[in-house]
Amino acid sequence: MDISQLLITSAMAQTPQAPVTLPGGSGTSTLMNFLPLFLIFGVFYFLLIRPQQKKLEEQNKMLQALKRGDRIITAGGVHGKIVKLDGDDALIVEIADGVQIKVVRSTVSNLAAKTEPATTTNSTTD
Repeated sequence: MDISQLLITSAMAQTPQAPVTLPGGSGTSTLMNFLPLFLIFGVFYFLLIRPQQKKLEEQNKMLQALKRGDRIITAGGVHGKIVKLDGDDALIVEIADGVQIKVVRSTVSNLAAKTEPATTTNSTTD
């Protein structure tokens, strides 16, 4: 066996071959080529995009439901109680006794405690 025979056979093995096409099957082979791409997109949608959209929707609902007396935590880590709703996009928050700051509604990251509506009890003590 000659070394030139080894080189020639390996070179011939590297020559491109024409793809085998079945009669009338060219459309399905194109679809099969894109199938992994569609599957990857589906996995990304259900594992990444959809949960993020649900989280954003819940955050927006929470921001719209804020009311006076709720205890909140801002994105900067400031804890406080809502004293006043100042328009659609601002809140007046009390962070200490007599210390009030104005924050943008979208900076609220978490609701620490939600106030319950006042209930009237008619309890009589004798």
